[in-house]
Amino acid sequence: MAKKGDKRIIVGLLSEESGERIYYTTKNTMNTPDKLSLRKYSPKLRRHVVFTETKKNLGRNEAPKRR
Repeated sequence: MAKKGDKRIIVGLLSEESGERIYYTTKNTMNTPDKLSLRKYSPKLRRHVVFTETKKNLGRNEAPKRR
């Protein structure tokens, strides 16, 4: 369970070339306010490509906004 006031969030890493999101990581929003951009291995392309940060839940798992 997360601590109260925890500054770490879970982010998904999206491949810029293939569009797949297979890596997830946590980041501290106080120390790293910018988007993460990491070179990681893509099994689909079988080489290292740049993965950039996206929200964790994209799609039907995302909760609708309340008004």
